[in-house]
Parts: sequence; C-alpha cells; structure tokens
Amino acid sequence: MGKLLYISEKQKTASDDQLVTVADLERFREKLLTDLKILLNANIGAPAKRWLKSHQVRKLLNISGGTLQTLRNNGVIPYTKIGGLIYYDAAEIDQTLVRLKKS
Repeated sequence: MGKLLYISEKQKTASDDQLVTVADLERFREKLLTDLKILLNANIGAPAKRWLKSHQVRKLLNISGGTLQTLRNNGVIPYTKIGGLIYYDAAEIDQTLVRLKKS
C-alpha cells in the first residue's frame, strides 16, 4: 500500500518522512465542514436572481449569441429592453423550457 503524504502550505515538495495521521485527517474534515457550512449559509439568504442579462442566458442555455437573437426574434424567449441592455425573466425562461419540453 502507498503512503499518504502531507505537504504544508509553506512547503513546495514532500519529504519521505511526512505521513498523514488520523488526527491530520480529522482536522482537515472539521475545517472542510466548517468552510462548507459558511459557504452554504452565505448563499441561503441570497434571493435567486430574477433578471438575467444576455450573456447569462447564453451560458445557462449553452447557446450562441446568434441563437439567442433568433429565439428573441421568433418570440420563443420573452425579453425586456431598457436602453441598450436586454433582460430576461428567469421564471419565464424556465416556463419556456417546460413548455417546449419533449415527452
């Protein structure tokens, strides 16, 4: 069976005598759980974003700018234009996806 090596943040390489102990793994587990709880609690209070910009919709749907424009032009995806910016209601995009879902 191979060795588990522990490399501290200050070190760049491991030496042969550095083994991970059970206590090291327990400290790592506790720190990881604490960090995850902090991240989850920070995101729980944040409301879901209602209005999306074009680049966010393209990323969400994994489509190109031209495809998004075609969907707008054909009335498939509703949008709101304010000044030079186009916004999409996230709930309406979800409804569109459900409506177009193939059985």
